[in-house]
Amino acid sequence: MNNIQLSTIFLPLLDELYKQESKTSIFEGDEVTVKKGQNGEIKIAKLDMDGLGDFSRNSGYTKGSTSFVWETVKYDKERSQDLRIDRLDNDEALGTPFAKLAGEFIRTKVVPETDAARIAKICSTDGITKVFETLESGADVVAALRACTNKMDEDEVPTESRVLLITPTLKGAIDDLDTTKSKLVLSRFNTIIEVPQTRMISAIALNSGSTSYGFKRADGSYVKTTDTEVNSKKTYYTESSGEYTAITSPTKSNLGTYYELVGAGKNVNFLCAEKSAVVCALEQYVKYFTPDQDQQGDSHVFKYRNNNLYAHCYENKLAGIYASIAP
Repeated sequence: MNNIQLSTIFLPLLDELYKQESKTSIFEGDEVTVKKGQNGEIKIAKLDMDGLGDFSRNSGYTKGSTSFVWETVKYDKERSQDLRIDRLDNDEALGTPFAKLAGEFIRTKVVPETDAARIAKICSTDGITKVFETLESGADVVAALRACTNKMDEDEVPTESRVLLITPTLKGAIDDLDTTKSKLVLSRFNTIIEVPQTRMISAIALNSGSTSYGFKRADGSYVKTTDTEVNSKKTYYTESSGEYTAITSPTKSNLGTYYELVGAGKNVNFLCAEKSAVVCALEQYVKYFTPDQDQQGDSHVFKYRNNNLYAHCYENKLAGIYASIAP
């Protein structure tokens, strides 16, 4: 079996495994909403229209406009890895060890990073509802979810297409209550997906692969605060010789000397998004080379690459996205 045949066989299997394991694949667009473009671009379907006007017996219908356009956006990131199985470790059969290697790679590396990057991208979008809150009990979670559903109900976000991403710990806290109130609030979401806290982060950094791989929680940076009044929900810092120390009792008179930590990754408690408000896309590619073709060693080589649109949030549907983030 040649390398082209192997790539053709394994790529659909990797795509299927990815969709099974990914917690955010529910937001991926189909051919109706997403078209592959050129030069690192992708086309996203965008629909908008005017509301009603008065009907006139003389001039008839009002002449509003309906807009259906393909908006061109850039992919967010290209990521890759070189997977190798030594010739002597793979004497008997190529299929079994590669299937295990590739499957584990998708499940433990590609999927967590892609989920985390998508969630972080959505949470960083300007205009969505962001609430910074500490949820310590099941009752706290129920109250926070009720605030979310109230906001979406008032904004007329369809209940039947709301997707709730929530950490297993917080979902368990709700389940443990086992009350009418907890069940009713969960009924306001069409799909509920439990996502590990390791992927529920408001900002991440992607490692380049030169010294480290994968992703990590974004460290952020310290900047001088522009606040003129003390914000009790913020943590302020003072700086001395490059070291920053949190202030336990900030005062207005000293605000001019305080710093804030900006862009640091924080725990996301839950994220609710109406399906048509967000679109994601992922393209995966695989190449295979035999040990005889391997110019760097004596291994079966599988080169994996993907191209990601982590998330595109439609500006006319930002009311359909609500994020609860730890302070």
